[in-house]
Amino acid sequence: MKKIAKIFILLSVMSFAASKIYAQVSVSISVNTAPPPLPVYVQPVCPADGYMWVPGYWAYDDADGYYWVPGVWVAAPQPGYLWTPAYWGFGGGVYGFHPGYWGLHVGFYGGINYGYGYGGYGYGGGRWDGGHFRYNTAVVNVNTTVVHNTYVDNTVINNTVVNNHTSFNGAGGVNAQPRPEEQAAMREQHIAPTSEQANHQQLASKDRNQFASVNNGHPAAAAMNRVGGRPFNEQGHVATTSTLGRNGAGINNGARSGTNRPINANRPANNAATQRQNAQPQPQQHTQQQRARQQPHPNNNPKPQQQREKHN
Repeated sequence: MKKIAKIFILLSVMSFAASKIYAQVSVSISVNTAPPPLPVYVQPVCPADGYMWVPGYWAYDDADGYYWVPGVWVAAPQPGYLWTPAYWGFGGGVYGFHPGYWGLHVGFYGGINYGYGYGGYGYGGGRWDGGHFRYNTAVVNVNTTVVHNTYVDNTVINNTVVNNHTSFNGAGGVNAQPRPEEQAAMREQHIAPTSEQANHQQLASKDRNQFASVNNGHPAAAAMNRVGGRPFNEQGHVATTSTLGRNGAGINNGARSGTNRPINANRPANNAATQRQNAQPQPQQHTQQQRARQQPHPNNNPKPQQQREKHN
């Protein structure tokens, strides 16, 4: 493990010990180069009831640069909590990494359009209802024969295709500032990423095919159905060149087998056309399942991110 990876994992473990954090505004890493554009990928089907989608993101290693941490389905740490994705922000001449966190409401994630319910503001992929999570099958990939807590809300779909895969906030990237409700969410009690999520990032850092310097922005494993599970490439097929997860299991069937087969998806910010071209249809899925995104954050005033910030 490279030096920066060790430091990051150590900080993560320390945060897990504390378990709960407040007003997540810290920058854990600052670098001088911008993260690559977001890759285009198909979301794997949700593996079980109660799992939440954590979008993929670019992490950083001081020796080898940016590497892709696959989007993945994970169990929420407790009922009622939602995931606020990590994001990169540019300010003061550097790019700072803001780790994600769990909270009762979704906070600011840079206005980045990660897709599958994370359109730059809030989350449209589902909601908690009486201790159970209900999935919006208009924007997330759920097999309704397995998961029955579903509904359809097409109002969160952005039917306008924008050719923009920007992966950071600030000058030259997404110009967005926190809305009042996001600022309120940032001041709430938070829970740090789980140990399972930290392990997921650590495993990604060990796979050379995840590094942008090797894959030119197209990681071998773009997404996974669960931590340590099955990795998929951008087209939604089993990633045979990835060392992540159980990639040797079911290679012949791959993403086409049972509930592990992704379906047509209208993924982050801009890739509807690519997804329609590459993704495989899945008859088992809800007929209303169009993979779409919320409208990008409308605020055009950038909020520079500082190189180092402290927890409130």
